[in-house]
Amino acid sequence: MIIAIDGPAASGKGTLGKRIADHFGLAHLDTGLLYRAVARDVMARGGALDDPATAAECARSLDPGTLSDPALRLNGIGDAASIVARIPEVRAALLELQRAFARRPPGAVLDGRDIGTVVCPDADVKIFVTAQPEVRARRRYLERRAAGDDISFAEVLDLIRQRDARDASRASAPMRPAADAVLLDTTNLDIEAAFDAAVGLIKRKIGQ
Repeated sequence: MIIAIDGPAASGKGTLGKRIADHFGLAHLDTGLLYRAVARDVMARGGALDDPATAAECARSLDPGTLSDPALRLNGIGDAASIVARIPEVRAALLELQRAFARRPPGAVLDGRDIGTVVCPDADVKIFVTAQPEVRARRRYLERRAAGDDISFAEVLDLIRQRDARDASRASAPMRPAADAVLLDTTNLDIEAAFDAAVGLIKRKIGQ
C-alpha cells in the first residue's frame, strides 16, 4: 500500500506521515529532506542555490544515508530547499529514488508536495493536508521560539507566504492537490484529531 501525503509548510503532513506509517506498519519518507540535503550540499560546495548545474550534480550524488543529519532541521534550510526544488533537473534526479522507496514491500508513506501528482500518481491513498497560513505560521513561530530563535510572528508569516508562492508557482511539479486526493484541513485540529481523521480517511479509502 502506498499513501501519498502532500501539503504546504507547517500543515502537519510530516508528523502525520510518520504516525500513519507507524500505525499501518509501513516505511516513511519525508521527501522534503531530500531537497534540504541537496540545498545543504550545494551550500557546502559554496555554490548558488539557484544554479541548475551544481544543484543537479548534488542531487545525483546525494547519499540517502545522510538524511538523518541534524543540520537538515536548522532554521533557513527549508527556504533553501524550496529554491533548489524549483530546478527541474533536481526534481528529475530525485524522482526515481522516491519511487524506488515507495515500491518496497509492503508499501510506504511518502509526504511532500508532489507525491500524489508526480511521484506516486497511482498511490492507493492520497491526502492533501492544509491549514490557514496564519495557523501554520503560528505553529512554525512557536517551534522557532522554543528553539531560541528571535523572530517575530509577522516575519514567520511572511516566510510561510513566500514559501507557498514558490512551491505553488514553480514550473516543475508545482504544489497542488491531486484530482483524486482527499482534503484534510488541520486549521482547527490538534495532532491527535488530525491523526484520527487521517486514519479514518485511509481506512474508508481502502475499504477497512
